[in-house]
Amino acid sequence: MTTPTTSPASTPGRTAKRRAPSGRPPAGRPRGGRSRIRRQLPMSPWLFAAPGMLVAGAFSLYPFLSTVANSFTDRRALLPGSFVGLDNYREMLGDEMFWIGLRNSTLYVLGVVPALVVLPLLLALLVEKQIPGITFFRSAFYTPVVASIVVVGLIWVWLLDERGLVNSMLEVVGAGPVGFLSDQWLLLLSAMAVTVWKGLGYYMIIYLAALGNVPRELHEAASVDGAGAVRRFLTVTVPAVRSTMVLVGALSSVAAFKVFSEVYLMAGPDGGPAGEDTTLVMLVQRTGTGLSGRVGYSAAISVVVFVVTVALMLLVLRADRKEDA
Repeated sequence: MTTPTTSPASTPGRTAKRRAPSGRPPAGRPRGGRSRIRRQLPMSPWLFAAPGMLVAGAFSLYPFLSTVANSFTDRRALLPGSFVGLDNYREMLGDEMFWIGLRNSTLYVLGVVPALVVLPLLLALLVEKQIPGITFFRSAFYTPVVASIVVVGLIWVWLLDERGLVNSMLEVVGAGPVGFLSDQWLLLLSAMAVTVWKGLGYYMIIYLAALGNVPRELHEAASVDGAGAVRRFLTVTVPAVRSTMVLVGALSSVAAFKVFSEVYLMAGPDGGPAGEDTTLVMLVQRTGTGLSGRVGYSAAISVVVFVVTVALMLLVLRADRKEDA
């Protein structure tokens, strides 16, 4: 006698039912996970930027604000000082050394910037071609950039001294010793020459990167039209790297106006004969350091240097925009 088989569907109380979706997340996944992630995401960029912002605030923003605040006080090195308003700026207008420093810094910009805009471009054109041994010359031209400014300044002082190599060679040809480091204007020109010599390699690298983006087809088309090397340089190369020339002009003008090391090493702490070769940054260092340093007055000069450098950059950028228009 066979026992009848029964299926689960026909068994009472064991009717198969499909589990309706309840909308709940699977076990192990926290509720509201996506919303919590959305709430945390806007803070993530700030957390990554926080270390850099703290460093910039501690070493850039705070010193700048402190300098501006001190420029309105009579603070000294060991005394906190009190608020004096615009007295430091009024004193500055009647200070002869301030106008000497402003004159020398301005002359430095006028003498250095044109050379650092044009000469590195010509140097980059010379070392751009891929010929055997060109890497050696690129490295040689860039070596002064990585050399210490103190070492470079001392080398040039030894070369230009009255008993140095340059004057010794001039005496051989009967030109006599030249006061490169004792004459007011020759000393300033010598410092400019050191700045140009040391900066050539740096700006040459910038121009090399720009020249690599100039299409060769433009030079080939100009050659087909009968243009020579000089004409191709003026009509093809210069327009193609004009934005880079503006960048170099802005960087070199700011650096030249804030010059300190070259003049300080070659002219000495006093700024040459009777202080006639003092620059603004040298004046900041001279008036603001030492136990009796006038920190408030030095801060006021620093603010003027900042305003002038910002104005120089704005003038260069505005001139570039006018040419684009």
